[in-house]
Amino acid sequence: MTVQPILVLGATGKTGARIANRIEARGLPVRRGSRGAAIPFDWNAPETWGAVLQGVSAVYISYYPDIAVPGAVETVAAFTKQARTAGVRKIVLLTGRGEHHAQRAEEVVRTSGVPFTIVRAAWFAQNFSEGALYAPVMEGVLPMPGGDVQEPIVDVNDIADVAVAALTETGHDGETYEVTGPRLMSFLQMAEVLSAATGRHIAYLPISFEDFHAAIQATEGEMIADVLTGIARETLDGRNAHLADGVQRALGRAPRDFTSFAEQAARSNAWADAA
Repeated sequence: MTVQPILVLGATGKTGARIANRIEARGLPVRRGSRGAAIPFDWNAPETWGAVLQGVSAVYISYYPDIAVPGAVETVAAFTKQARTAGVRKIVLLTGRGEHHAQRAEEVVRTSGVPFTIVRAAWFAQNFSEGALYAPVMEGVLPMPGGDVQEPIVDVNDIADVAVAALTETGHDGETYEVTGPRLMSFLQMAEVLSAATGRHIAYLPISFEDFHAAIQATEGEMIADVLTGIARETLDGRNAHLADGVQRALGRAPRDFTSFAEQAARSNAWADAA
């Protein structure tokens, strides 16, 4: 019997690449959705959607660069409608905690008529090792707004494991898995953990949201800076300073700790030049 492929959008990104690799490791076919894939996919080119959706059983949706981009929710709605028409039988959507744009996107999927699972994630630990905060860490600083707010930062590998379970196993339909790490941490505590892992002092630098925007714009460009600063303004007000049990409910195990993430990243030479 031929098994239909699972479409993983954002297949070159932090979550998508991990999800696609894990599905393939299970011996299941994957269609990687990206502009450079064999069957190209582009959020901004709806004419590419039909071919990439043809014959797939399930879809993982991660909107690039973020669901908070103006027009993103409407684009996800249009794509979801086309996925239903194409016969997709499962949608797994990645969103962020405490974001009003994310809540709108979740409602789109909930009311799509397609079985779904929502993975609602805390801030990514991998932002420090392969994202917008990599460059500051390499310079020995962790410049973040929000003061003493605490965040249950989550390892992207846990997000990937939850998404893969939802895409390949039964029992996850209709679930919203809010995924966090196992403890609340301030950015000062994160800097201390990163210092220990890299063997180099990384200083926490409390900054304004305006300075946060300027720092990210210098390395990632204005659009990414606008999106991340908007999310930071919205979510770094204490609303997310609590733990959730999504990893435990989905996988039957505790989430990975930030210290474990940092030590593994260091062993993998994520910050080799900082050692």
